[in-house]
Amino acid sequence: AERLFATVFGTVGVLALVATALFWWQAEALIALQFPRFAPETIALTVRLTRIVLPAQIFFITGAIIRAALMAEGRFGAQALAPVLYNGTIITAGFLLAPRLGVEGFAWGALLGAFLGPFLVGWLDSLGRIRLRVRVAPLDREFLGYLVVAAPLMLGLSLLVVDEWYERIFGGLQAAGTVARLGYARQLMLVPVAVVGQALAAAALPFLSRLWTEGRREELDELVIRTLRISVGLGVLAGAGLAAFAGPAVVVVYQRGLFTPEDAGAVATLLSILALACPAWVVQQVAPRAFYARGDTWRPMILASLIAVAMIPGYFVLGERYGAVGIAWAGVLGISGNAIATVLLARVLHGAPPLRPLLGTLLRSLMIAAAAVAAARLAAPGIPGTLGSLADLAAGGAVFLVVAGLGVAVLGDAPTREAVLRLLQRLRFRRLEP
Repeated sequence: AERLFATVFGTVGVLALVATALFWWQAEALIALQFPRFAPETIALTVRLTRIVLPAQIFFITGAIIRAALMAEGRFGAQALAPVLYNGTIITAGFLLAPRLGVEGFAWGALLGAFLGPFLVGWLDSLGRIRLRVRVAPLDREFLGYLVVAAPLMLGLSLLVVDEWYERIFGGLQAAGTVARLGYARQLMLVPVAVVGQALAAAALPFLSRLWTEGRREELDELVIRTLRISVGLGVLAGAGLAAFAGPAVVVVYQRGLFTPEDAGAVATLLSILALACPAWVVQQVAPRAFYARGDTWRPMILASLIAVAMIPGYFVLGERYGAVGIAWAGVLGISGNAIATVLLARVLHGAPPLRPLLGTLLRSLMIAAAAVAAARLAAPGIPGTLGSLADLAAGGAVFLVVAGLGVAVLGDAPTREAVLRLLQRLRFRRLEP
């Protein structure tokens, strides 16, 4: 295992370095090909931003290998913290640097966030636990066997990845600023997705794999449906809260300098749409783990790739007709369809998960979310400006959390209640011993 880890880390890491260097060198030609309608000055800015963020891929790839080894050892903290640090650093850097550097501040935040989150936290956690060696051996037999299993995950075109590509490609065909506005909205949407979805997915896979190898099929199916119900419940609540406070959140995080109130309104509209896909984003990160645990990496990725390709006309048509709003809706429809199709495929192939409990969780969560949103909007002062938006987030957010918590306690299903209870227990402040 140690030899395979060193081989994967070294070989894939070197390939990432080479690919990054090639893309950095040919960035101008690639950008011009991808965005043919961009003006020359926009092309130049995009090339500069691309070259800033390109090295982030090295940290993503090598960091993912380190975190995978940690999860195999039963350590999930780095995997859960990585996306939170990454997205948080982008937002913080934009907040601090955008007044001076403009959009470039977010690019530097993405590069720093990729180092701090996906790479550094895993590397620090691995110290003293995993021997980190670099071994470059692309023809090693064990490495080739690893590629057979991992190839679908590397080559597949899931909407979890290509949705961002589509936003850039089809957004680049629209009015100036469309790509940026979609990107800003997407960045905020991914924060709750990272907190809920990636944490659940990372924790579930090792346990699911262990149950499969031990032949404990009923326990595996039970864990899958339990995790999916938590994903749906928390995903609906996270998406509802984000949609309800899209306006204040955008104002607080982004509105300053060249980012005008008009920009804030446009981004908030897109964020309120993208937030509707939060449950699907969370489910789509969890549901394929039921396949991966069984060693089946091909069929879920073939399905995801087919859906990603089939959605291309949808992005184009909706984008041409409705602009950025149409592209956002295409993403919501695409990822929602992908999540539903993945769950249905698992049901057909594995006989699990049962669909009725999932539907019940969805209906319960929608009722809780509706009550929480209504109460939160009544509590929000609605004062314009940054300070008013902060007040909306503080007052309305507190009411939303209280009503949602009470709703889960009264109407929520057992898995969601237990998940929320465990979260509260971890966040509970403990009095210091004298």
